[in-house]
Amino acid sequence: MTTEATILMCVGATKAGTTWLYRHLSAHPNCHLRTIKELHYFDTVETDGYDRQIALKVAEFDAAEEKGPGDRPWMHKRKLRDLADWAAVLERRAEDTDAYLRYLMQDRGEKRVVGDVTPAYALLPVERLRRIARLSGDVRFVYLIRDPLARLWSHVRMLAARAGRGLGDLAAKAHGLMDRALSGDLPAATERGDYAGALARLDAAVAPSRLLVMFYEDLMSRPGVDRLHGFLGIGATEPNFDRRVHEGVALELEAGHRARALAYLRPQYDFVARRFPALPENWRRNMGEVHG
Repeated sequence: MTTEATILMCVGATKAGTTWLYRHLSAHPNCHLRTIKELHYFDTVETDGYDRQIALKVAEFDAAEEKGPGDRPWMHKRKLRDLADWAAVLERRAEDTDAYLRYLMQDRGEKRVVGDVTPAYALLPVERLRRIARLSGDVRFVYLIRDPLARLWSHVRMLAARAGRGLGDLAAKAHGLMDRALSGDLPAATERGDYAGALARLDAAVAPSRLLVMFYEDLMSRPGVDRLHGFLGIGATEPNFDRRVHEGVALELEAGHRARALAYLRPQYDFVARRFPALPENWRRNMGEVHG
């Protein structure tokens, strides 16, 4: 008899290890995650953004077809099928959580965990998060948090890489975007690092036993991965910490930007320190600068 699935909702934070978590769980023998990491279903429903998401998935399907199967034809076939199946859900252009759940569950067999890893969900309003928490009898939320300065600079570098041309241009673009972020003019980067706001919404919507908040820095350790496995009720597997994903090009943050950023991010450091006194080393080091 097929048991009820545990539904994992990893809601962020952006640039805090969500892609690593997705790939780790995708390879776990007791997890069934489709090949699309970020479904963006509930933010699409919330904003009526179906046309944009459908266009993105059609473009992704066309690009995958053009690229061809390479040396993993089975994965290529699975990716195309997953994209087509997901586009069919979106093309309903109306909220249909039954269709969403069928998509997550399709071909799961006896695997315990299915999931959706979409950092944008951390920005959803409380009532939407409550409705997600009631999708089934076993919905579990994971929210990863990373040192605020490291997270913001990583996010800014990612945005710069999408728009830049060459390493020199990338550095100039990144520092320009950092200026905008610290002036409050880049919400695409700063809102994703508002841990205080996200956790206030999650606390109001999700039962404490169904919410795991983890430091990215702790996740990248065997005890941290074991804690994640225990929360999801799945057995231990060997994590691959050598493969860091989407970290981007290494660029040094200018001293002036660093000082401004630490001042700008002080409310986040202080909030997390009150909630989790046992901070990772890099958090403590930056906290020392914040309050120095």
